[in-house]
Amino acid sequence: MLLTITSILSILVALNFLLLFFSCNKTTRRTDKVQNKPTIIINTETTKQQATAQLAPTGS
Repeated sequence: MLLTITSILSILVALNFLLLFFSCNKTTRRTDKVQNKPTIIINTETTKQQATAQLAPTGS
């Protein structure tokens, strides 16, 4: 009985490692590296500040 439990657990652990090995996401290595530089947008127009809305007292 001990041998049966040990063999079943060993088989399950081996199956788990096989599933882990074959299910992982593999990334391909690219030989040419393209550098993506961020686009910088310079806006010369100044924006107007909005007037702050003054709230009325609630009286509570």
